[in-house]
Amino acid sequence: MSEPVATVTLTIDGVEVTVPRDTLVIRAAEQIGIQIPRFCDHPLLAPAGACRQCLVEVALPGPDGSLRQMQGPPGRMKPQASCTLVASQGMVVNTQLTSAAADKAQHGVMELLLINHPLDCPVCDKGGECPLQNQAMSNGQGESRFHETGGIKRTFPKPINISEQILLDRERCIVCQRCTRFAAEIPGDTFISLLERGAQQQIGIAPAADGEHGPGDLSVNGEPFASYFSGNTIQICPVGALTSAEYRFRSRPFDLVSTPGVAEHDACGSAIRIDHRRGKVMRRLSGNDPEVNEEWITDKDRFAFHYARTPDRLKHPLVRDAATGELRAASWPEAFAVAARGLAAAKAAGGVGVLTGGRLIAEDAYAYSKFARTVLDTNDIDFRARPHSAEEAEFLASEVVLTMPVTYADLEKAATVVLVGLEPEDEAGAIFLRLRKATRAGRTKVVAIAPFTSRGLAKLDATVLLTAPGEEAAALAALAERAGVTVDADTVVLAGERLATSTGALTAAADLARSTGARLAWVPRRAGDRGAVETGCLPNLLPGGRPVGDAAARVDVATAWGIDAVPGAPGRDGDAILAAAASGELGGLVVAGVGLEDLADPTVARAAIDAAGFVVALELCATDVTRAADVVFPVAPVTDKPGMFVTWEGRPRTFEAVFDVPGSLPDLRALAGIADELGRPLGFRTVTEARAEMMQVGPWDGARAAAGTAPPAKPRRLAANRFWLAHWKLMLDNGVMQVGDKALAATARAAVVRVSASTAAALHGASAVTLTGDRGEITLPVEVADVPDDTVWMPSNSHGSGVLAGLASPGSSVTVKGA
Repeated sequence: MSEPVATVTLTIDGVEVTVPRDTLVIRAAEQIGIQIPRFCDHPLLAPAGACRQCLVEVALPGPDGSLRQMQGPPGRMKPQASCTLVASQGMVVNTQLTSAAADKAQHGVMELLLINHPLDCPVCDKGGECPLQNQAMSNGQGESRFHETGGIKRTFPKPINISEQILLDRERCIVCQRCTRFAAEIPGDTFISLLERGAQQQIGIAPAADGEHGPGDLSVNGEPFASYFSGNTIQICPVGALTSAEYRFRSRPFDLVSTPGVAEHDACGSAIRIDHRRGKVMRRLSGNDPEVNEEWITDKDRFAFHYARTPDRLKHPLVRDAATGELRAASWPEAFAVAARGLAAAKAAGGVGVLTGGRLIAEDAYAYSKFARTVLDTNDIDFRARPHSAEEAEFLASEVVLTMPVTYADLEKAATVVLVGLEPEDEAGAIFLRLRKATRAGRTKVVAIAPFTSRGLAKLDATVLLTAPGEEAAALAALAERAGVTVDADTVVLAGERLATSTGALTAAADLARSTGARLAWVPRRAGDRGAVETGCLPNLLPGGRPVGDAAARVDVATAWGIDAVPGAPGRDGDAILAAAASGELGGLVVAGVGLEDLADPTVARAAIDAAGFVVALELCATDVTRAADVVFPVAPVTDKPGMFVTWEGRPRTFEAVFDVPGSLPDLRALAGIADELGRPLGFRTVTEARAEMMQVGPWDGARAAAGTAPPAKPRRLAANRFWLAHWKLMLDNGVMQVGDKALAATARAAVVRVSASTAAALHGASAVTLTGDRGEITLPVEVADVPDDTVWMPSNSHGSGVLAGLASPGSSVTVKGA
């Protein structure tokens, strides 16, 4: 049997075009520059043929080779929807440009759409960028033939809140079904659907089983349009039917200036478009980047941008007044001088530790790395403002830095993707959408080592290997031998940063990849984490992946920096830096964008800040750290500076500044000012200069750090009525970069404790439980889930739940009792 033909050739408006088989006619027309009007069509959604605006005239070759029109009623041509029609060999298509019949059909469809569509373009958020508005001019009637007889166009109460963030104006809807198809196909959140039939058909909240829920309801079985990706429906709506509570009536599209950017809330590197007016960001949209996020972003990336304009935004340097002990405003030169004197004294008194956090652009991270080594003469630097381990530092040095073993495209091609220590829907939205796309296409099987089957894992149809926290290493070691799970060269293993708290898990993941040929990638949570690894914000790594312990690496870096030597001994990690500061062993701290609540022990962190002889804080807004610091430098948000994030893949993602704001300076400028005062200049003062030096230092091609060995496993025993505590941060939580948008906060998922059925039975059906750990207790509603019997789960840092760090130490256990 011969192989099927890979391509077909057809003629569109007299132009012959060859396209791959299964190409839609509307796509074939686009390849030769012919734009067929459409509303329901979207290249990333399945064809629907709902709006009928893309009608064309089509003829097919008959058995004798002659062309035959596709017929409708006897003797009449039947126009075809080009968005659902697959191109075939010899097909002849005439669009509105060459066929009077197709043009008339398109005009007729447009006329019908406008019968009830309100002509409120001047007040509609979509006005000025509306496909219906544009195509009514290009493919519609000059005048309406619809004459109201004593009545008005159909109206509905408006707007309908289908969630706290998404508002629906039903009279504008043309029932193209883009929103419902997106919700069902892309994230799998089928909370909205088509209701009613015929002329009454409309978009609304998906009905419950009893059919009583309608478009005026805010809930489906108690839930609104509870999707992390709901904002995408606003962007792809071809009319103004869907709007956001945040942007509604705030601006006109033609008043906005658009600047491309990169999302700063996670390590996915999603392309975004920042629309601004008069120095203020008005909205953010998804960019179009097929290699990364395609055309989708999370609601967090779309709506969480108000943090840069909060009332507690730092606007000028602060220094602590020697007489009053209070922070007071200071000039930049004074702050540089005070910081330089204080750090010099702290350095002489035992040294200075540097905590950089994970929000930094790569250029700022590089500046901190160089500042620590050339100005403070220390390798005591760590970006990991979260629970971490020495095993993780070795893993990052041997398995992560300067690698790009897995891309988004690889996730779609892999036969198996293993998730361990990672909940992609909450922690990496773009990864979740790629995995959902792959699993829906039947190409990829997802296997998750997790404490329970989350909603995100259920939507991926994942095989979940229920695993108590701390047992991930054993689960990974047994994975290749597990029935029904294939781990080989066609497998991708995605390891989340939470594995740092599970002894031996990261080493087990690396061993699994080496023994099976699988590809391994590390997925951190924050946008700046991977760049911090690459630029040496670790106690065991120098910029460019050079190990601190390698003498040749130190010589190479010292030569590039023009200094005599780089400190030779590996430094302290974040926990050790804080412990040393609390005990008085270190004389000072430099802290940048570190939230104490994220650290392994916030109590120790607060004690370290208080005990340190001198503290310099670089921060965007006022925090507990800035209030305790001796010198505070305000730093620029990502909108006020150019920069680069490195994604979880290892892909550099550069962006330009949106605003030019005098006095809103990057971290590296403050560090350069301090270095100049100390007579040890960094050699750069701008992001552009720092990036140029980074490129010159470049990756080192010498010996890499040796792969780590798993720490010895410690016996784990649970006392009576104690449970291992599993947790992770939900996408929407109490993060400081999510403040300012009340509608976004209102869409956050409720905090609950999840327990197994047997645990719930032992609690005698209690609707709420109290967890008690070694640091405190918390009471939350309880839900039954497929959690191991020795495990309970709750979210970290979530709305309504306080801070998990105030409950229990990482890796510890808790008691559970009915509230």
